[in-house]
Amino acid sequence: MKADIGLIGLAVMGENLVLNMERNGYTVAVYNRSVERVDDFINGRGSGKKIIPAHTLQELVASVARPRKIMLMIKAGTPVDQMMHLLMPLMEKGDVLIDAGNSNFMDTERRAQEAAQNGLLYIGTGISGGEEGALNGPSIMPGGNAKAWPLVQPIFQSIAAKVTDGTPCCDWIGDGGAGHFVKMVHNGIEYGDMQLICEIYDIMRKHLAMNCDEISEVFAQWNSGELSSYLIEITGKLLTYAEASGEHLVNKILDAAGQKGTGKWTVMSALEENVPLTLITESVFARCLSGEKDARMKNAAAFTHIFKTAEKSERAELIQQLHDALYAAKIISYAQGFELMQKAGAHYGWHLDLGNIALLWRGGCIIRSVFLEKIKDAFSKNGCLQNLIMDSYFSGILNGTHMSLRKTVSLAALAGIPTPSLSSALSWFDGVRCSTLPANLLQAQRDYFGAHTYERIDKKRGEFFHTDWTGHGGTTASTTYSV
Repeated sequence: MKADIGLIGLAVMGENLVLNMERNGYTVAVYNRSVERVDDFINGRGSGKKIIPAHTLQELVASVARPRKIMLMIKAGTPVDQMMHLLMPLMEKGDVLIDAGNSNFMDTERRAQEAAQNGLLYIGTGISGGEEGALNGPSIMPGGNAKAWPLVQPIFQSIAAKVTDGTPCCDWIGDGGAGHFVKMVHNGIEYGDMQLICEIYDIMRKHLAMNCDEISEVFAQWNSGELSSYLIEITGKLLTYAEASGEHLVNKILDAAGQKGTGKWTVMSALEENVPLTLITESVFARCLSGEKDARMKNAAAFTHIFKTAEKSERAELIQQLHDALYAAKIISYAQGFELMQKAGAHYGWHLDLGNIALLWRGGCIIRSVFLEKIKDAFSKNGCLQNLIMDSYFSGILNGTHMSLRKTVSLAALAGIPTPSLSSALSWFDGVRCSTLPANLLQAQRDYFGAHTYERIDKKRGEFFHTDWTGHGGTTASTTYSV
């Protein structure tokens, strides 16, 4: 008996994907660098199932039916290159190599080309949903060599999450590193969503003097409406989780957040594409700032606290204000993320279907929400939509909620509560709808000290001018260019 697919890397995500594939009718061959993990899995969670153990890479490759499909669920970076170079001599022309980890999309671009030179079909696929998603149905975002898609499509779409109409949360994204790029942006949006929720929680506990149970109840209510999402749902649940002592666990967790790098990659990609991804950028910096715990403790002792508690009579009105502020900021976060995908897709020639991508995120993934259906509708109505906030549905919501965002940011500022992502959302919104920014003065400054030239509002775009501001600088201008 030959396996339908092989998988390398039996950490929890790898194990769960194997069990998911087996449950959906596929035979899976498994290998792990620490081979004892293979035996532990076969004798444990994989006992009695259609799973073939392999103790060497040669055994693994020989166990899989041709054209072979080998999936890597290993640490991103050098380990993927090392494993790829060990596997390629063992595989044959037309076999498929799948990297299902969180690899940098530029690495995937390079690996896809290298694999093609060796006659192999390479797929870089993003998988979102965590451990539970891997086992019960994740969102899957494959990209790479399009010839590989028909070979893996039945497996991928059978194990993916399904929405209510049965549509799988998995479809082909595009060439090269497109799949991993979209997964990276997904993770960046995830950073933003999480930070926004945390800032709202912080205002509730500090300014509204609400305890964990009270905040949890609010999130539970919000999860039944337009803010319904996986992250809102689990936030409500984890706030009520108590230890044996009866104390809420979240209050005992150190306020120093970790990160694995996909948020940073998203920010760096935005800089390369000249996309003002301000909200997600601030969410990454917020994690960096949280890590400076010792410095923050010292600074807290050196400066006066100005926290102000609201009256209980104000609570209901303020909670509605926070709801609307969160909704407005969430729209802005997604607008920025989808603009990045739009610009990068054009840059790399990926032809990304932004509406379809929104559908892939409706189930299984960490940012799944009812909100995503509206994004699909927006891009279906207008395939050339320049930015999500220009859609009538979203512009209507922002027109009705941006005052709540303003009030919330103002309230937090006066109370000394940091809201970097909410604040950046508001600044971005005011910037993109502002017909006259002060960049005219900035260009004058650049021309004054560096002869960098400027355009004029009374001349056609693309015509550049230089002024001898001091009277002794001469007429020579620097070359006009923009990074």
